[in-house]
Amino acid sequence: MAYTPGVARVSQAVADDESLAFTYTIRKNTVAIISDGSAVLGLGDIGPIGALPVMEGKAVLFNEFAGVNAFPICVDVNSTEELIAVAKAVAPTFGGINLEDIAAPGAFEVEERLRDELDIPVFHDDQHGTAIVTLAALLNAAKVVGKPFKALRVVMVGAGAAGVAVAKILSNGGIEDIVVCDRIGAIHSGRPDLTSGKQWLADNTNPRGVERTVAEAMVGADVFIGVSGPGVAGRAEVETMADKPIVFAMANPDPEIRPEDVEDIVAVMATGRSDYPNQINNVLAFPGVFRGAFDAGAHSITEGMKLAAALAIADAVQEPTADYIVPNPFNKAIAPAVAAAVAKAAVKDGVVRTQTTVVS
Repeated sequence: MAYTPGVARVSQAVADDESLAFTYTIRKNTVAIISDGSAVLGLGDIGPIGALPVMEGKAVLFNEFAGVNAFPICVDVNSTEELIAVAKAVAPTFGGINLEDIAAPGAFEVEERLRDELDIPVFHDDQHGTAIVTLAALLNAAKVVGKPFKALRVVMVGAGAAGVAVAKILSNGGIEDIVVCDRIGAIHSGRPDLTSGKQWLADNTNPRGVERTVAEAMVGADVFIGVSGPGVAGRAEVETMADKPIVFAMANPDPEIRPEDVEDIVAVMATGRSDYPNQINNVLAFPGVFRGAFDAGAHSITEGMKLAAALAIADAVQEPTADYIVPNPFNKAIAPAVAAAVAKAAVKDGVVRTQTTVVS
């Protein structure tokens, strides 16, 4: 049955019913990691060949933590349309697509189009992996400082791919007062210079209509989240925040606010680096998200599945402290917990191909 003539029976069965490919072929457990290398973390636009080692490393993490087979596909394209065309062309081989290191605003269109036009999960990890782990960390940080999560006032700097996704998941998680700033200042409905992603922020965040600089927006805020670059704020701005400030400075390799500069005035500090406590690392999310989607037979990844992933990560920290609000990225118990939660949410949200029973 491995090859001719026996394999013809399998091929004919799959040709007659394409859903059988998720039973009889590698589609059931294989992810394409697609990148054009236009926005590689910490390196910028280094092109597809330069990005290849990053994608190879990601493929290793998929397999190590979740048993998912992943293959890097780094493409040399000149437009969003070309990237979408390549992804659609290779999609029949894969059960899911992980988009990686694609510059905004094109990344938004690529993901949106592929989600609409394909029948497999499509997940831009720079957006949603970051958002999931950020939400998990903030849920536990709120417990540490003794503040109601939904009442937190959040100021975020960075309105690219990660910034928009973080704002969306925090909003879906119940936080109402979120102000997102770019290099010009607070994003609000009165600004005429907004991209589609920033327009969503203007329409769905900043309920008080703040029209200020980053420094002015931070006054009285409970939480600062940075997904931009170094030096956007410092000790002086943190001192103006509310009591027991929470600071997530996640730019790599140099955070927006250096922990050493504010360690005596912040209640909880998180970064994207492994040499500080509370590393916001996407590896806590993406292996389990795809494992859960595959186990459930999901054809897409919903907001409910992302929220479930974040809650599973947060719950893995049973007694959060200032230096322990997220699990260690190398904790191999996290991906199975995330997968179980994601699979259950997929069934609840009705995005599975066949009736699936998930043990609660």
